[in-house]
Amino acid sequence: MGAQVFRKCLPCHAVGPGAKNKVGPELNGLDGRHSGSAPGYSYSAANKNSGIVWNEETFEEYIKDPRGKVPGTKMIPPGVKNEKDIDNLWAYLKQFGPDGSKK
Repeated sequence: MGAQVFRKCLPCHAVGPGAKNKVGPELNGLDGRHSGSAPGYSYSAANKNSGIVWNEETFEEYIKDPRGKVPGTKMIPPGVKNEKDIDNLWAYLKQFGPDGSKK
């Protein structure tokens, strides 16, 4: 189910083996990663300086309202509002380690 929800994110993000930065950063190893730290991605100062370490709680807050959580972020989409979609999306993303392989 999370893979289906992630389709909404595919225009800007990638995850899994061989994932590369797009309009947004690749999301491998997101669980426990510091915001603004994907190699080779040009983050906004707001994201780099947010102090966020991604976990289920911070992801849920961010994905509901990216600009509300991190004013000045480059992430333009309004976010995902449906709680079940958010839970499924996080479950999908957190299974990928930093190298894109499934944990």
